[in-house]
Amino acid sequence: MTRGLPFIIVIACDNDNYYQNKEMLKKTKQKEVILRVLRGTNSHPTAIWIYDEVRKEIPNISLGTIYRNLKLLWESRQILELSFNGTPSKFDGNPNNHDHFRCEKCGQVIDIDETLSEKLNGKVARKTGFKISYYRLEFHGLCKECQES
Repeated sequence: MTRGLPFIIVIACDNDNYYQNKEMLKKTKQKEVILRVLRGTNSHPTAIWIYDEVRKEIPNISLGTIYRNLKLLWESRQILELSFNGTPSKFDGNPNNHDHFRCEKCGQVIDIDETLSEKLNGKVARKTGFKISYYRLEFHGLCKECQES
């Protein structure tokens, strides 16, 4: 009897994407605390605010770690990043498609709980033939507090 050679399978992969995807899926204490902080507020905080809050629980965490984890959480669609021209990004712990109102005076960002998303997605898809993954609708104006002041 002759023995056969061992059977070896080589799978080619893009190392950058492999490690990036692995990092996105890996659960860490840092990611868990960042998510808990984001989901525990109704505001849409900046990375600096998140950093200050997370440091209450993890005092030695770095701002770089906050930014890296926010990026991974965004890429894995667990959070939203809201970018407004000329202002630091704000983050939203609610990853579901929803709309926002931004006050032009105080800069506050508020969730809009109307059901425009599904209706608008369907209307645009029917009209254009596009497959809509998501969209971002932002209303701009003055919040109630700024109107009164």
